[in-house]
Amino acid sequence: MTNRSVLSIRTPRREHIGSLETRFALGDPIDHAYDPFLTLSHHGPQFFGPNNQGMPFSDHPHSGFETVTFILEGALVHTDSGGHRRTVEKGGVQWMTAGAGVVHNEQVPPDFFRTGGLLEVIQLWINLPSRLKMTPPAYIGVQAEGLPSVPLAGGGGKLHLVSGEYAGAVAPIRSITGMFMSQADLVAGGRVELPAPRGRTVLLYVVHGEVTVGGRSATGGDLIGFADDGDAIAVEALSDAILLFGHGDPIREPVVARGPFVMNTEAEIDQAYSDFRAGLFGEPPSVAEIA
Repeated sequence: MTNRSVLSIRTPRREHIGSLETRFALGDPIDHAYDPFLTLSHHGPQFFGPNNQGMPFSDHPHSGFETVTFILEGALVHTDSGGHRRTVEKGGVQWMTAGAGVVHNEQVPPDFFRTGGLLEVIQLWINLPSRLKMTPPAYIGVQAEGLPSVPLAGGGGKLHLVSGEYAGAVAPIRSITGMFMSQADLVAGGRVELPAPRGRTVLLYVVHGEVTVGGRSATGGDLIGFADDGDAIAVEALSDAILLFGHGDPIREPVVARGPFVMNTEAEIDQAYSDFRAGLFGEPPSVAEIA
């Protein structure tokens, strides 16, 4: 295999969403070099005290793309207008296809409001091609034990498989666009080669720890961009490290993003807002109903 060259290492922009500490590594504005990846938001790690306000993500709509959420610490309660209700614990992943339109709610469990605790969540927005923008909404939540954990060659760590296939293991989530997505846990001193087929866009985000890629150092919060000049990514862990690693086919279509909707044209965005205001996306059940 030939290792890809590193083009960039991006340090995230830090902001607060309400009281939630957030790092924005991708998005706002959309960077077409990462097509089909739209945004990457890293919330926390953050300790919440007793009687806290939880996550600032009450009922809100989406359309035209997918969300992939990694729960690294704590737990999340998901409800949506498609009738899905699920609490996903630490180490689990949620994959929601907004498609034609959905209203959902992401919140901490009821006991977290009372007692507090540590919370860390990463969410990706992944674009859908025009032919799938109006696909029916769907949702799957997988707990940590449901994700295949595959040893990496040379004892360098483990790959927790979310979508796609790796070393004979098949992920529990089947992406409608053929997206490969995983979490890699590397041990200090480990050297690994991660397959990155030519022609696909790679997403490699350092969640925690320090690594070198292509002779360049990256630490927690860094997003690494690659040239399409090889079929593998070579990573050396300078400390224990956690990475998000994925790749997908670029869509190469116009992207119009406004608020919670991602479409191909302004007219389609206007229609999404109209459909939402008309109640066509429905309403999710109350979080209290699944306490």
